[in-house]
Amino acid sequence: MTALTIYPSLKDQSVFITGGASGIGAAFVEAYLQQGMTVGFVDYDEEAGHALCEQMKASGLSMPWFRKLDVTDVPTLKQAISDFAKATGRLDVLVSNVANDTRQAALDVTEEEWRGCMAVNLDAAFFAVQAAVPELKKAGGGSVIIMSSITPLLGLPNMSGYATAKAALLGMTKSLANEFGPDNIRVNAILPGWVITERQKRLWYTDEEAQNWQNTVPLKKTILAPDVAKLGLFLAADDSEMITSQHFIIDTGRV
Repeated sequence: MTALTIYPSLKDQSVFITGGASGIGAAFVEAYLQQGMTVGFVDYDEEAGHALCEQMKASGLSMPWFRKLDVTDVPTLKQAISDFAKATGRLDVLVSNVANDTRQAALDVTEEEWRGCMAVNLDAAFFAVQAAVPELKKAGGGSVIIMSSITPLLGLPNMSGYATAKAALLGMTKSLANEFGPDNIRVNAILPGWVITERQKRLWYTDEEAQNWQNTVPLKKTILAPDVAKLGLFLAADDSEMITSQHFIIDTGRV
């Protein structure tokens, strides 16, 4: 990752990230470690999680706290957040990043698949916030960052479940910001466009699709995970202390 702006207010603070082992989540882990923060993350991919921890250590950064779990197991997710806060002594920032953007034709979606999509993309975010807020209150306030997407704004086909969940996160962000604002807890959403991660390259990226994207945006650039992490740093830091209940789009001008 290239050198980032340093936010003094983040040093020695504590951040918990869901879905942090790869892609955008891993970029968040590295970016927050570079700020001198204590970082904890959870992910279902145990191998990738441990590999990221070793990679951070090898690069001279602190070893992050990691636990393998399925975020759809709500009690386990909430326990991990509580355990991390106890282990580090505080919690200042929550990044609800975990997601699954698997494509599927709407007419093929079963009831079980629909509910599974909501469990990962929507429910996990709500219950992570529910577990984090008491810890954030103990710290005198903090920042919650919800990862949504521009997908519901575009109405892309074959992503009806994902788009529905990501749209719901926007309403949830507004509601939670109003409910917890008096506790000095800020809640904002990030809506990335097409971020080219290893998963995207493996499953959906082609030169043709990349060109199609470039044809629709003013900035002829490729969005990478660290680009999103830069926005996450600002929203976690005191530099954004007057900002809450907002939706931030980072998509090179697609919408």
